[in-house]
Amino acid sequence: MSGFLDRAKEQAQRGLAEGKKKVDEVQAHRAGSELLKKLGSAYYAERSGSGSPEATREALGAVEAHINAHGDAFLSG
Repeated sequence: MSGFLDRAKEQAQRGLAEGKKKVDEVQAHRAGSELLKKLGSAYYAERSGSGSPEATREALGAVEAHINAHGDAFLSG
């Protein structure tokens, strides 16, 4: 009986770890999407005359930092 409980505990812990990993991926994807939206807004503002190149560079830097930390999977969808 002890072996069964140990295996069940291991499976539960693995499931929790996988679930946390998936939640972290979803949160990183959402954060990346938000950064892209800010980059687009900064670029549009710059092109329409109400923004600055510095704001666009800062937004691009934030996207690049996010890619370095979390990968670029958020770019595809």
